[in-house]
This record gives sequence, C-alpha cells and structure tokens, in this order.
Amino acid sequence: MTLTRIYRFAASHRLHTSVFSDDKNAEIFGKCNNPYGHGHDYVLQVSVEGAPDPLTGRILPVADLDRYVQRQAVSVYDHSDLNRDVPGFEGVPTTENLGRDVLRRLQTDWPFAEVRLTRVAIQETDRNSIAIDKG
Repeated sequence: MTLTRIYRFAASHRLHTSVFSDDKNAEIFGKCNNPYGHGHDYVLQVSVEGAPDPLTGRILPVADLDRYVQRQAVSVYDHSDLNRDVPGFEGVPTTENLGRDVLRRLQTDWPFAEVRLTRVAIQETDRNSIAIDKG
C-alpha cells in the first residue's frame, strides 16, 4: 500500500552556472536566469510504501513522517535562497536537482524500518513538476 503526504515550502533561486557565459545562461534558462533571482511556492509530495498495521490500519504514524520530512527537508528549504542558503545543495537549483536533493536528505537516516520511501515529487509551478521514483 502507498501513502502520499503533501508539504509546502517557499524558496527563491536563480538558474545560472559559471560553466556558461551570461549570454548562454540567458539563452538556456530564460527569465529564470534573472540576476536577482525569483521565488516559488513549492509543493512536495512524499510517498511511502508498506503494509498497514492490523490494529491502526495505518502504514506508519503520519505525524512521525511529517516530523521527519519537516526536519530533513522542509525546514532546510523553506524561506531560503537555494543558491546560497542550503548546505550541501549541488548544481543549478532546477526542480530536478531540488528533487534529487530532497530524496538524498530523506534517505539519510531513514527511521522507518518497515516502510520504504518510494517517490518524491515537486511541483514548482502550475506547468512544471518532477517526480523521482525509487526502484
């Protein structure tokens, strides 16, 4: 059985890499290359898989998952500049790289032995979202 929880955080970023010239960055990243950055209200979905407990009918206590996701991910990104404020974040802060970073953080010290993290999805805008399914 799969359980998906939804979380929200706000963060800013600038899509830019020093590997390219300013002109090439503008060409590739368009308005997202604004030197002053821009912000998004991100929607994060975290899916876990496991067998429901016969007594509670739940895969795990959702409050425990909520606290873990808040500590490992949401509190790290919320009201931050992804380019400057997030320790250990690597690469251009695209939604794809943000998804990989969220997954990495959630996998670190995963506390739920009987439950498997199966998917992380992030919606950046109405038209842009990514999902990473763990095999």
